[in-house]
Amino acid sequence: MTTSSWADFLAAEPELAATVRARFERHRHHVLATLRKDGSPRVTGLEVIFREGELWLGMMPGSVKALDLRRDPRLAVHANPGADDSMDGGDVKIAGRAAEVLDAAEIARFGDAIGQPPPFHLFRVTLTEVVRTSVRGDHLLIQSWRPGAPAQTRTRD
Repeated sequence: MTTSSWADFLAAEPELAATVRARFERHRHHVLATLRKDGSPRVTGLEVIFREGELWLGMMPGSVKALDLRRDPRLAVHANPGADDSMDGGDVKIAGRAAEVLDAAEIARFGDAIGQPPPFHLFRVTLTEVVRTSVRGDHLLIQSWRPGAPAQTRTRD
């Protein structure tokens, strides 16, 4: 499966990437989907960090979501939809793979930059799909992107 960094997505689709990032930055907490050992889904809350052209996930030491990602790096992150039903900014989801950063110096630098001292698990996410769904008039507007292809836009009644 082809993956791309956040920077690659930004270069390929700057307008969609800016919209997706703004949607994630509107709220602090989002929903992460991982796979349990038996293959069933697990959803948990977490914060998403955009930094140095990458999408990052930080987690408490020994958290089950970190253990899930160590075992199977596939994930999906759904942006917090907000407190009302307006869908302002659309509904945004990212699918990808997580690679854990194990270098202590890199983790410490990252922690210094965000004001969070180690220990923590740090994962760099590569993207396999980005989807934004919004309402336009009486239609759903669905924008999707996969690495190596231009974004597609379709509507549903």
